[in-house]
Amino acid sequence: MTPRTKEQNEEIRLRRLAQIRRAAADVFLKKGPLLEIRDVAAQAGLGYGTVYHYYSNKGDLLHDLLWDALERASGWLEQPRTSASGEASVDGYLESVAADFKGGSRETTNASVLGPVAVASVRLLQIWAEDHALYLLHKLAIEGFSSLPEARSTTLSAAFHQEMIVPFATLLETGLAVDHAATSDENAGAALYLLQRAEMLLAALVGCASLSLRRGKLHEEARDIVLFLKL
Repeated sequence: MTPRTKEQNEEIRLRRLAQIRRAAADVFLKKGPLLEIRDVAAQAGLGYGTVYHYYSNKGDLLHDLLWDALERASGWLEQPRTSASGEASVDGYLESVAADFKGGSRETTNASVLGPVAVASVRLLQIWAEDHALYLLHKLAIEGFSSLPEARSTTLSAAFHQEMIVPFATLLETGLAVDHAATSDENAGAALYLLQRAEMLLAALVGCASLSLRRGKLHEEARDIVLFLKL
């Protein structure tokens, strides 16, 4: 048998890490901090020793899982949606999400009617339905990453704020009148208000998504959640 190349070994390693992290996200959503390495191994269909080879403790596993999810989530507002084959949709991201609404159409449920915040919220819910690690990232973020040691949670919280909260706050600002004569204190107050609203919106989405996610219905119920929240 021909020995594997370094590139092949690296590909296998990365694929195995992704498999373990996906399984860990699913287990954590069910068991929370009670998660054990053996639970992850069972969920992934791998031997305990195989998972332990990559992660000897659940703290490191959760830390890597969250950072990996954050890297994949960064810039999601600007990304066009891709098809199952991985090819970018020919339509704009906002319009394609609006067209996906259950029972909707491009004529009756378009992005301009729904508004960018509503459409982006649906897209985010759909992303969570497809990738539970991204849902877990947002869930733990609104809890202050309390499952992690302070040294790790502080760094991750700062990165999450910059990569997720700030872009969502900017989206909330879309369409609002800007008073160029406002004082710097007033501008700072408005910015803080938008950041707080963005955090509350994400917290509301996380809470509403929980039940649908457990039922395996989040993707198809995303529109209902957004309409319920009156976004």
